[in-house]
Amino acid sequence: MSQLPFLPFSKPVIDEATIAAVGEVLRSGWITSGPKVQAFEAQLSAYFGGRPVRTFNSGTCTMEIALRIAGIGPGDEVITTPISWVATANVILEVGATPVFADIDPLTRNIDLERLEAAITPRTRAVIPVYLAGLPVDMDRLYAIARRHNLRIIEDAAQALGSSWNGQRIGAGGDFVSFSFQANKNVTCSEGGCLVLNTAEEVRLAEKYRLQGVTRSGFDGLDVDVLGGKFNMTDVAAAIGLGQFAHIEALTAHRRELARHYFKCFGDDFEATYGAQLPPADFSSSNWHLFQLVLPERADGLPARATFMEQMQARGIGIGYHYPPIHLLSLYRARGWQEGMLPVAERVGRLIVSLPMFTSMTKDDVERAVAAVKAVLRDA
Repeated sequence: MSQLPFLPFSKPVIDEATIAAVGEVLRSGWITSGPKVQAFEAQLSAYFGGRPVRTFNSGTCTMEIALRIAGIGPGDEVITTPISWVATANVILEVGATPVFADIDPLTRNIDLERLEAAITPRTRAVIPVYLAGLPVDMDRLYAIARRHNLRIIEDAAQALGSSWNGQRIGAGGDFVSFSFQANKNVTCSEGGCLVLNTAEEVRLAEKYRLQGVTRSGFDGLDVDVLGGKFNMTDVAAAIGLGQFAHIEALTAHRRELARHYFKCFGDDFEATYGAQLPPADFSSSNWHLFQLVLPERADGLPARATFMEQMQARGIGIGYHYPPIHLLSLYRARGWQEGMLPVAERVGRLIVSLPMFTSMTKDDVERAVAAVKAVLRDA
């Protein structure tokens, strides 16, 4: 149908300087964890106000390691949101704890903090909030709840690099903060992640969990006293991260401009006219990792999202969806979760879509995407 080039949902952009830097690493003979990893960690630490940071090969193991450092395990409960990538809940199972889901706020689509507090029991040890699309939860309320109930917080800030709360960067404060550098993130290493920590002892444990529990001493001393894994970042990945991270402020500003243009193109009457829900218009806190709509249900009962995605693709526009409700996946149904338990998350998870949003997008691309959305919804 479309004669224009296909507009993907997401597209990583790696500049020539970064490509050259990767080539230098490959020629250096040191391609696993080394000086580039150390340089990347130093830059991240400076960005987060001097807090200690360690990098890893994913933004999933970062959360698992934070749980292990916090001593979370069998018999413990960890509260999280059902609208996230399944890794957020899987890491709770990995350490032997029990995931507990609290429903989401219908406007922000993040965990509802009132429902979170209501879900706390004597077994609750930690909370993993998720900053969907880069929008933080109310950090003041979150940490007030944590203090009242003596809980650890592992912030799943996978999508929130460059986001802030009341002028403070996400990661510059709080407890454990986990970021992802996966391929579609605002800053990518192709794959990777980092964990912002609090104390020297937590850093020591993170380093051991990162590489088989190993502690080295002298020329040939080696001991293992905890069960670690193989989670280290390579210098190849770190070189990509350094090249990307150099542009973090410009990348974030550009995404905010794209988001503003989305709102301008949709117009003030979009929700009333088309029945779809726009995201919160937050241009100070969110890094606009994603621009998401919640679609209206179709009057004919057909699957609204699948039909919408198919028709958008026919118009040359790629669409993603983030995410199906975790508690309705088979792994979690087998643990007692079922339809009707988290109604807001179930509705949003059934109808949410992510529109194109990436670094090299232009305002013309936004206009194409919005025109296609309106055409598809008008014809539904």
